[in-house]
Amino acid sequence: MGFGEYSNYDGLGLAELVKKKEIKPAELVEAALERIERHNPQLNAVVFKAYDEARAMAKSDLGGPFAGVPMLLKDILGVKKGWPNRDGSRFVPAVPSPFDSTLVVRFQAAGLIPLGKTNVPEFGALPITEPKLYGPTRNPWNLSHSTGGSSGGSAAAVAAGIVPLAHANDGGGSIRIPASCCGLVGLKPTRGRNPLGPVIGDIMGGLVAEHVVSRSVRDTAAVLDATAGPEIGDPYAAPPSPGSYLEATKSDPKRLRIAFTTTALDAEIDPECKAATEAAAKLCEKLGHHVEEGRPQLPANDEANLRTNFIMIWAAGLAMLIEFLAKTLGKTPAREDFEGLTWGFYQFGKTITAAQYQLCWAILQANSRQVARWQQPYDAWITPVLARLPLEIGALNLEETDIMKGIAPILGYVPFTAGQNVTGQPAIGLPLAWSKSGLPIGVQFVGRFGEEHVLLQLAAQIERAEPWGKNRPPIYG
Repeated sequence: MGFGEYSNYDGLGLAELVKKKEIKPAELVEAALERIERHNPQLNAVVFKAYDEARAMAKSDLGGPFAGVPMLLKDILGVKKGWPNRDGSRFVPAVPSPFDSTLVVRFQAAGLIPLGKTNVPEFGALPITEPKLYGPTRNPWNLSHSTGGSSGGSAAAVAAGIVPLAHANDGGGSIRIPASCCGLVGLKPTRGRNPLGPVIGDIMGGLVAEHVVSRSVRDTAAVLDATAGPEIGDPYAAPPSPGSYLEATKSDPKRLRIAFTTTALDAEIDPECKAATEAAAKLCEKLGHHVEEGRPQLPANDEANLRTNFIMIWAAGLAMLIEFLAKTLGKTPAREDFEGLTWGFYQFGKTITAAQYQLCWAILQANSRQVARWQQPYDAWITPVLARLPLEIGALNLEETDIMKGIAPILGYVPFTAGQNVTGQPAIGLPLAWSKSGLPIGVQFVGRFGEEHVLLQLAAQIERAEPWGKNRPPIYG
């Protein structure tokens, strides 16, 4: 295989070439590194490089389903021994980590070779990736537009063909949003499916889930096979899977009952995003599934409260993280160390009492039970991922310290994704449409708690019917 063909393969495809001895892991690593050097000056997706370490790993005895396949780790929770983990913040120094996270251990046990770390918004708090620390990551489909966030650097690198898959995590849409912006597959697994250890039990009460962004459903499924499962000391775990996720993708699902919606509280949906969702619903009907319009019927006050309580939990969690870092680093947080919106959330988070935090979760858990009861008759629920096309770089004012002013445009942009972080349900974004201007449009499929296998089986059926792999951005390969 010539190096020029590297980006034509997904991760399992590259691993198969290694297995057949048609290519060496070292050659795959060099192909990926060459692409980082060629594309990163435009994209700014990779913010830390560990080329020598990757080359050494490529020469080691590799095993697992992805033996020899290059990948990238996100600069949030992608903790690797000897590498810095700065959370996209100037407040956090470039100090080498003394350990690997459990997920990174599992990535490497699967044969994946980390090459470096990817760009993120400060502390992962925004649906864009434009931190002051690293500068903005640009979308390979259109350099003037955002990659989404918070896994924006990972999404840009995968979309540009630098690596077939990259680490990502999701606390309010941070896997699904960048997957939508960059034309990728993005699965947020069920709460507790992937571990956060060895130190962390959960983040913000379980809002945050770990996984990857990729270009194929089968890669997303195979990585979940390799990483899923609790570790000793986890506060909770997802229900056991009924079998291999990858095997589930190889056959069509039974006739499913599916609901869809194109409406959201206090958000105007772009006609192209609405049309993409309606087209996905029609495709599912064409594939033999029962499809009807529907959405959870929460009282309007409950929907508004869900959003308010989510914001309060995020603010309290951010304040906890900054206080923890300050104590660990022996530093006092100062306004000049943070972006304005981060500082505003930090100040707000410090005002939230323990009783208020617990009340927020009590309300959200009651809402989650309502949503779960509504979803029971439905194998999947279809929504847009985003209410609008990918934002232009600089569209949000990150120096606004008034959080209500700063967050208002964000709420109208991402009204569909945070709910699944609250309920813990799995949700997958698929690249099923492109705008008239050539930007990707993702469609979200939400499953019942613990049922990633159903979503992945449906996603693979859709991918076979309407393959998106032929669509390539201007910056690719």
